[in-house]
Amino acid sequence: MTTFNEREKGFENKFAYDEELRFKAEARRNKVVAEWAAAKLGLTGDALDAYIKEVRKADLLEKGDEDVFRKVKTDLTAKGIAVDDTELRSVMAEALAKAVSDLESAKG
Repeated sequence: MTTFNEREKGFENKFAYDEELRFKAEARRNKVVAEWAAAKLGLTGDALDAYIKEVRKADLLEKGDEDVFRKVKTDLTAKGIAVDDTELRSVMAEALAKAVSDLESAKG
């Protein structure tokens, strides 16, 4: 195998690893955001577990985070719970940062 092919394979492996890390981090973020919203909605037990699944499923609707944001925002608004967009985006960003940090420290 040539040096170029080895480098190309290395880049492919790095890309695959980064994508897997991103997927896992987003799944963890979605769980935390769902738990945060569920607490505001008063969901516990089986209803909480179902809501976490709903939020994770919502993340598959489109690329990016807007599908999760819309899902949670719509659910809270439907129950008359006012949450500022900035607060929800902050919760999502903090949850993602913690998830990435946790995953990176676990690999080491």
